[in-house]
Amino acid sequence: MEKRIAVIGAGAIGGYTGGQLAHNGFDVTLIDPWPEHIETIRRDGLALEGMTQEEFVCARPKTMHLTEAQGLAKQKPIDIAMVAVKSYDTEWATRLIAQYLAPDGYVVSLQNCMNEERIAGIVGWDKTVGAIPALLGAELYAPGRVRRTAARGASPYEVYRVGEVHGRITKRLEELTAMIATIDTVKATTNLWGERWSKLCVNGMANGVAAATGMSGNEMNRDEKIRRLSIRLAGEGVRVGQALGYQLEHIRMHEPETLARAMEGDRAALDEIETQIMASLNSNTRSDLARPSMGQDMYKGRRTEIDFINGVIAAKGAEIGVPAPTHMKLIAAVKEVEYGKRAAAPENLHGI
Repeated sequence: MEKRIAVIGAGAIGGYTGGQLAHNGFDVTLIDPWPEHIETIRRDGLALEGMTQEEFVCARPKTMHLTEAQGLAKQKPIDIAMVAVKSYDTEWATRLIAQYLAPDGYVVSLQNCMNEERIAGIVGWDKTVGAIPALLGAELYAPGRVRRTAARGASPYEVYRVGEVHGRITKRLEELTAMIATIDTVKATTNLWGERWSKLCVNGMANGVAAATGMSGNEMNRDEKIRRLSIRLAGEGVRVGQALGYQLEHIRMHEPETLARAMEGDRAALDEIETQIMASLNSNTRSDLARPSMGQDMYKGRRTEIDFINGVIAAKGAEIGVPAPTHMKLIAAVKEVEYGKRAAAPENLHGI
């Protein structure tokens, strides 16, 4: 029986993933609160751009305005609900779709941050699955238009990671993995929590920095002060994650322990990390204009996820006695920009 998929939040990640699944023949409904976005998809389709013209597809998924979601009550139940909203919207999005789930349906957190517990608090742990867009860079840059900012095949690691909260490989996980494999590389992992924290470190070293400075990923990497600040952020995140008992995976292309030692002043480790960063400049991204997601949010005047990324690292570190002072300072700097007290600029972080 064909599974019915709903994606709540048709932004960069939800739109790209859901649109590709629909293009590949799956029964997908995109649900989104931006009326112009939904109307454009209905009229013109969802344009999914890659790094090359050959990757371009125009998907034709089913769509619903958020205000139309009650119509799901008269339709076939949802088998797989992918929550792809910002972390601060997780609970309401989960509650919205939970009432329309099939008896054996489940909810997938297709998000940054660690939102499985929030979802499980609504639908139960048995109906909660994690999916990490670990190496999927994308942006929703206009209604009905999503572009991928990271080159397909640029990394030796899988783009998506999917896992059960209990760490076992189940039939439904294999099914979900097979679906996502029609989009790009994917791994069914027995280490969801280690994968989640590793991605949190990736976001923690870049997203808030982009939000506070207004810089693109490449610009941040070229600036020595900003680059080394990002390395410190990653290293602090690694030490907190290790203390929490997580089995950490690669953080971008870096070994977690090397990042931590670089943060702690090991010159050889710092040289190794910086060499890797400089070698990757311009190889993975569309241009110097590509910003991490929080940088995109700040540019658009949206609320940031700083409390759900760097805030989580700092809070968990404080709980277990592993300080993350650089994250605390970054949070303060980002909020000053977010609340309009200062403009985004590299100088905001030079004193950290």
